[in-house]
Amino acid sequence: MNVTEDLSILSLISNASLLVKLVMALLGTVSFMSWYWIFRKWFQIRESKKKTDLFERDFWSGGDLNALYQSAATGRHEAAGMERIFEAGYREFAKLRGKSLDNGAIMDGARRAMRATYQREVDDLEAHLAFLASVGSVSPYVGLFGTVWGIMNAFRGLANVGAATLAHVAPGIAEALVATAIGLFAAIPAVVAYNRFAHDIDRVAIRFESFTEEFLNILQRQLR
Repeated sequence: MNVTEDLSILSLISNASLLVKLVMALLGTVSFMSWYWIFRKWFQIRESKKKTDLFERDFWSGGDLNALYQSAATGRHEAAGMERIFEAGYREFAKLRGKSLDNGAIMDGARRAMRATYQREVDDLEAHLAFLASVGSVSPYVGLFGTVWGIMNAFRGLANVGAATLAHVAPGIAEALVATAIGLFAAIPAVVAYNRFAHDIDRVAIRFESFTEEFLNILQRQLR
């Protein structure tokens, strides 16, 4: 970089070495993908909590369980989370009860069906969280790699300068440090989002588990 060039961000990026540009492009792509999944997961988790609240209200209102099951099974609305757990458990309970099995076998079947659905629902909520965690942990190091490489190039360029001054080395160091800045820009939102989403999903999962146990108790009383 010529010392007369300006030090604006765009100028620093455009005048960076090829490897540093590739690092910046990679970090920019990763940052875009992480923001995409941040918004997707935020909407998904918010929708899951909303539907869980609505279903709990309907379930604990004292209505008929068979009517509630028919509403979920006929697909009058898009079921999610807790409602799917209820549907799986009640369907298995009704099927096994019609086979005149002993109470223990009926409850075990309903419990397994609910646990399998619970795991699928939690896995769906947790999908792509690992990507955010990876972005948050790796991006700063990728940016640092670009910075180190850029600084190495800046100091190598001083070999052809008779009298090195800060004006000669500053542009090269500045353009290299942009890589670290972009790495942090990608990492910080990903880490914050991951921690928040992991906390929210844990709370939703606890609600699913509590409902599973409470619903199994209700089914157990119906067998008496």
